[in-house]
Amino acid sequence: MRPNIVTEAGVQTRVGQWWNAIPFLTSSVVVVCGVIYLICLLTGYDTFYEVCFLPSAIISRFQVYRFYTAIIFHGSLLHVLFNMMALVPMGSELERIMGSVRLLYLTILLATTNAILHLLIASLAGYNPFYQYDHLMNECAIGFSGILFSMIVIETSLSGVTSRSVFGLFNVPAKLYPWILLIVFQLLMTNVSLLGHLCGILSGFSYSYGLFNFLMPGSSFFTTIESASWMSSFVRRPKFIMCTGGNPSSYIPTYSAQNTTSSGFSTGNAWRSLSSWLPQREASNQSSEDSRFPGRGRTLSTTRDPTAPAGETDPNLHARLLEDSSSPDRLSDATVNTIADSRQVPIANAAVLPQSQGRVTAPEEQIQKLVAMGFDRTQVEVALAAADDDLTVAVEILMSQQA
Repeated sequence: MRPNIVTEAGVQTRVGQWWNAIPFLTSSVVVVCGVIYLICLLTGYDTFYEVCFLPSAIISRFQVYRFYTAIIFHGSLLHVLFNMMALVPMGSELERIMGSVRLLYLTILLATTNAILHLLIASLAGYNPFYQYDHLMNECAIGFSGILFSMIVIETSLSGVTSRSVFGLFNVPAKLYPWILLIVFQLLMTNVSLLGHLCGILSGFSYSYGLFNFLMPGSSFFTTIESASWMSSFVRRPKFIMCTGGNPSSYIPTYSAQNTTSSGFSTGNAWRSLSSWLPQREASNQSSEDSRFPGRGRTLSTTRDPTAPAGETDPNLHARLLEDSSSPDRLSDATVNTIADSRQVPIANAAVLPQSQGRVTAPEEQIQKLVAMGFDRTQVEVALAAADDDLTVAVEILMSQQA
């Protein structure tokens, strides 16, 4: 037997499928951060003093551009890989809910509020009259992790989960998850910005509690941007997600609908979450079928719809046939004729076949199939007559009779 085609796909094909499933803005951020790090690596630029978030330089020289340049530069390969792998699941989820343009606006808003909070806290710590923490004013912070902490808070508060897994090792309450991550990263990594991550958490909670509602425009604002001529080349991209006009604070599904825990940074669930990024076939809403009788099930109603066409079969006829099935002799010629008459549908430009008189005999092959299933031959003939030789309907009638 030929193996499944999915198992034959190479690494390049799987990576291509994974990449194509990432929405437009999220994949663009990954590309921009990756290209910038590669350029810095090739040119040997590793000081980042001119682009990092430096509170003293912002206050003294009003270099506001640092609010945004700091989030796209990274200090090492592990730094950029870790941040981008954490961004892909969370950013993809939020972008599918909000749309590409609205998520871009939210990212800029979070970068701005993170920087302002960072600047205020550093200024208060550095210039307070009691004890001055001068190092916070001269701390050079870079990386996308501040935005990631904001996204973690937003996704956690909107997902509805009660607990989350920390690196697949232990579960913590969902409300404490961002704070636990903040402590864990500070303990495991010495060269991280505690204040940058803390401001990301505060911005995330501000958005979740509606403090940024007055800063979030309506859906018409984003629709106008999407319909602009200069946006046409981006909107035509297959991965671009239009703003649907829904509430950006609506429910966000977790990675697995059957689990109550999920983690944006969980390494134990990283490869499992990759499958959720690939296109999947939607589950059917049909009820489970009996393995013995494959086919599409139909429900036999005991009442007739007054709006139904006159050519359709009267559902009460099935009930009368089931009642008379115990005594086949009680099935009169009038009843059989009623079956044939109700099954006839007029067809334009078609010859009318003469009706058979008396009981209509079903094909012997169909009768033998149903008898082989364990049904009585007389009941099989009656059921086939009622079903107009439709095996699926006849099986339903016989099963209903036995029930």
